[in-house]
Parts: sequence; C-alpha cells; structure tokens
Amino acid sequence: MPLPGQPSTGPAGRDSGTEDPAVRRAERLLGTVGSERRPASSAESAAANSAWWDADADDYHVEHGEFLGVADFVWCPEAVREADVRLLGDVAGRDVLEVGCGSAPCARWLADQGARVVGLDLSAGMLRYASAANEATGIDVPLVRANAEGLPFADRSFDIACSAFGAVPFVASLESVFGEVARVLRPGGSWVFAVTHPMRWIFPDDPGLDGLRVTGSYFDRTPYVEVDGDGRATYVEHHRTLGDFVRALTGAGFRLVDLVEPEWPDGLTEVWGQWSPLRGALFPGTAIFVCRQAP
Repeated sequence: MPLPGQPSTGPAGRDSGTEDPAVRRAERLLGTVGSERRPASSAESAAANSAWWDADADDYHVEHGEFLGVADFVWCPEAVREADVRLLGDVAGRDVLEVGCGSAPCARWLADQGARVVGLDLSAGMLRYASAANEATGIDVPLVRANAEGLPFADRSFDIACSAFGAVPFVASLESVFGEVARVLRPGGSWVFAVTHPMRWIFPDDPGLDGLRVTGSYFDRTPYVEVDGDGRATYVEHHRTLGDFVRALTGAGFRLVDLVEPEWPDGLTEVWGQWSPLRGALFPGTAIFVCRQAP
C-alpha cells in the first residue's frame, strides 16, 4: 500500500492512502521510507510480509476486528458471507484447510458448522490473535505457522481448501501455492479463494475520485514493494491478471467452476482501504475463484 501522499497502482492487502496513524505505526516499526516496482523473490516476499503482518496485527484488529468477527466467514469487503453463498458447500464432517487464516474467524465459523479445520498463516502476530480468539470463543481450531508455498501437510489430507484474501496476493509463486493446495487435497476436492480483483491494479489505491483514474497497466506484473532506508523490502504484493490465475489453476489440475465478482451491496457504507461505495458501484473490487480438483 502507498505511503501517505504516494498513491500506488493497486495493492490490496492493507489500508492505505490516508493519514491513519495505525498505518504509519507499522511503517515506523519497520523503517519504511518509500515504495518501488521491482521483482521480489519468494524468500524476500515471505520475510517482508511476515514482518509486516506481525507489526500491523494490533492496528489491523482495532480497525477491522468488528467487521470480521471472531467466528464469522466474510469473504471480502463487500460483506459476502459464506453462510449466505455457500461456495464451499456442506462442510460438516469435512477436513478443511484455511490458507492465510489471519486471526481465523473463518476457520472458527467452519468448525462451528461441523468441519474439522486447520488454520495456516505466515504471521506469528496474526496467529497470536487467532489463539486468543480460540480461547475466548471455546472453538479450538488448530493453528499452523507456515508459508503457503510449502504446506506442511501430507498428500490428500483435506477435502476443502479456502482463503479469504490470505496468502495468495503475497507469494512470489502462484504455481507453487496452487500446486501445494492440489497436493494436499483429496480427489474431487474444492479450492475457493478470494483476492482483490485484478483490474484494480490499474487504478490508484484510493477510495475517492482519484481512485477512478487509470494510471497503470493491467498487464504490468511487476510487484509492488515497500522498502526501508537500506532498500530491504518491508511489504510485497504480487499482481496477476485473470488469465494468469486461470492458467495457474488449470496447470495445477483444477477446474474453474465459477468466478464470483461481488457487486457493492446497498446500505454498506464502510470504506476499507481502496474499497468504497463510490468505486464499488462502477467496477468489481473482489474476485472469488471457485475451483474443483479432478475426481
């Protein structure tokens, strides 16, 4: 995300473009001084994003904890709930992996529906919130700290894998993540994940009128990288086109069943980073990929 006064062209994972002191606090902790568009390896992306989400975990939950809940499955800032859309189908009695679970409200909702769930995340700071919420709710979801590019599970361990804005935008190798998810799923398993809609990359990361101007190329896959004074990455986000996602999915053996592009709902006034009623009325902010493995 951009520093105040430095609009970027589409990162999605965190809030930006404001004078919010919560954003500036994480940047101060990490020594962030600016942003670049340059390549970033898997190791650099993992190190930077682990440090970012550790540093931002407190402020993130102050700002968004109420919206996300502690045992609720919200797919995206458009407030699409799994309880309403059932993209995962009947989860009762199924083994489910949440990739990039954060504080794991989705995983706890799934457990409350009768699923056997494991939550995985790269950030110890986010998993600290997940552990505390497990204790507070009495819903004890197992939590694992790991990189989504190397899932620490045996082959064919799960029936379903899901991710609501977790992991996928922050890894250097989409093929590695999808290949790993395919490996740990059983035949016929489901993989459903939500990411910022790829077309958002062409707009400044701003919820207002400035966010309606096209300033970048949809076809530019160069990662967005925030850096400290020595040029070390403090946050990394990777852009892919819709075609890139489809090719990576089919290459991993998945079949795309549906691509959900939620419309901005009437009555939702909450602004979340670049997401807003103004922009949401004109173009999609989220893409939810619903995929199946071959039986």
